[in-house]
Amino acid sequence: MQPSRRTLLKSVAAAALVGAGAGTVFRRAEGAAMTEADLILTNGRITTLDRANPEVEALAIAGGRILAVGPAAEIMPLAGPATRVVDLKGRRAVPGLNDSHTHLIRGGLYYNMELRWEGVPSLADALRMLKTQAERTPAPQWVRVVGGWSEFQFAERRMPTLDEINAAAPDTPVFILHLYGRALLNKAALDVLGFGKDTPNPPGGLIERDAHGMPTGLLIARPSALILYSTLARGPTLPVEQQANSTRHFMRELNRLGITSVIDAGGGGQNYPDDYRVIQQLDDAGEMTVRVAYNLFAQKAGSELADYERWIAMTEPGAGGGYLRMNGAGENLTWSAADFENFLEPRPELAPVMESELEPIVELLVGNRWPFRIHATYDESIDRFLSVFERVNGRQPFQTRFIIDHAETISDRNIDRVAALGGGVAVQHRMAFQGEYFVDRYGAAAAEATPPVAKMLAAGLPVGAGTDATRVASYNPWVSLYWLSSGRTLGGMRLYPERNRVDRTEALRLWTAGSAWFSGEQDVKGTLQAGRYADVAVLSDDYFAVPEEAIKDIVSVLTIVGGRPVHGAGDFRDLAPPLPPPSPDWSPVGLFGGHWTRGAGDSGPSRHARACHDGCGSGCGLHGHAHQIAWTTPLPVDDKGAFWGALGCSCFMAG
Repeated sequence: MQPSRRTLLKSVAAAALVGAGAGTVFRRAEGAAMTEADLILTNGRITTLDRANPEVEALAIAGGRILAVGPAAEIMPLAGPATRVVDLKGRRAVPGLNDSHTHLIRGGLYYNMELRWEGVPSLADALRMLKTQAERTPAPQWVRVVGGWSEFQFAERRMPTLDEINAAAPDTPVFILHLYGRALLNKAALDVLGFGKDTPNPPGGLIERDAHGMPTGLLIARPSALILYSTLARGPTLPVEQQANSTRHFMRELNRLGITSVIDAGGGGQNYPDDYRVIQQLDDAGEMTVRVAYNLFAQKAGSELADYERWIAMTEPGAGGGYLRMNGAGENLTWSAADFENFLEPRPELAPVMESELEPIVELLVGNRWPFRIHATYDESIDRFLSVFERVNGRQPFQTRFIIDHAETISDRNIDRVAALGGGVAVQHRMAFQGEYFVDRYGAAAAEATPPVAKMLAAGLPVGAGTDATRVASYNPWVSLYWLSSGRTLGGMRLYPERNRVDRTEALRLWTAGSAWFSGEQDVKGTLQAGRYADVAVLSDDYFAVPEEAIKDIVSVLTIVGGRPVHGAGDFRDLAPPLPPPSPDWSPVGLFGGHWTRGAGDSGPSRHARACHDGCGSGCGLHGHAHQIAWTTPLPVDDKGAFWGALGCSCFMAG
């Protein structure tokens, strides 16, 4: 069959562009003619992160991959009758973000049950949300606020009190997780759990008691977080069909923030294969909107080696496809190696048996060419882990990647040891949520490189960025990008001097090309180049131009995974298919959504309160730097600016 006149003209035009346009990169189809694009994004500022071609105006997609990037005039000839052309109207687009360490699979099973305080600007707003959700949550369900927030984000700069929680929710059980340090339970939750005067402290924690020996509602993680997780696990769960709906909504929430891929680090109570059935069903049904590479996490102390022996017989790294694939072992390899990262408590000492338990597991994994990762907050733990790795490597050289997770206090010496073994470090923005506690315990000087990202990069280490969501830090990548580039906590405290920070481009690279190494997908992810996955995020605001504080408020207005729009907002709303409503019908997601975002609509919490950490030099004798709460306090005056300004709170005059 002879090619059509249109095909011939298109082929000739494309060939001419290949010769003329140095900024355009094409991938040819099997035949002589150029492949026709399924989707073209044009009239944008597209950051490719390809060092040879860093910014382009247009991008063409075919068959789920990037077909070409370059000037719009050179990309548009790839359009055919069926090509969808999207005008970006000058918006910034970036490679889809990739969280190198999170807990999507577990988080998805519970997402629809959880009230999110992430990003909420004031405690008053958070408590109003709690009260509203308690009133609409039917028995025997709980209201759960499970991590992702810090009291330093609130205008009031403080934790809720147990009295406030009980006033907001007198009858519905409430469980509020704060970091890995503590949980706050109301009286209804204590009653449901049967916590009373004679209840012993569970393993791994303390129940705070009043003068009469009765539980107050505060659970303290000392010496580990086991009390928090074991208590949370006693709450109701969703049926499987609602877990699938919940996971889809969680993935769409990540899409809203520009995330297209994650590496799931497993988790306690996340058993393989039972707790992976929902995510597998979604993959089988073609309903994945986030690519997931997952690690297998040893579940029971004393049985870790047996877990890995069993799993090695069941699966292998790389098993699966482009949307769901097995990635290796960890982050927990053996419970005796768990160095608990609660900066409210002293650094834990790992058990003397750790080395003897860890070494045979590492030997097994290396012998079967399984990549592995290990949770390691403190340099003292990392030092001991690396000694085990070096012994195994001396007998059986590593032939695959290994990952140190977290590494907040890793030393220069141990950075070099990781590099010598061919490992990488996955960093998360946990210090954005806990930095104030770290400084209080160890001092500002010790916090200046926690973790030392710039030194890791200078040493040539693979470094990927992530969140460790959902139980400590938020799943919001833009908080992480703010933290990496500004060196500030969520509360605005400057942790890192300039020499220990990275610029915005490098921070973005850690969230894209950097993270791709950690699942062995660096050849298909992380940059917008011909032949790679067509995973793209079009941003609400220009990441490279907005003020530092505004980075945290960026969202995606169009997210594309494998060439398919999976999230759209504003002008792009109609491009992505709708989701079924969140279920159950009382889900907090249906009323409040996920992470609060400034300017995201009129249905969220109030936007009047603001903290004064972002440059305010006007602490006053009455309020100190908590004077922003005056804006939410009823006053017998019409002009609060004049009233509080007269008392020295001049930041209100500028706010």
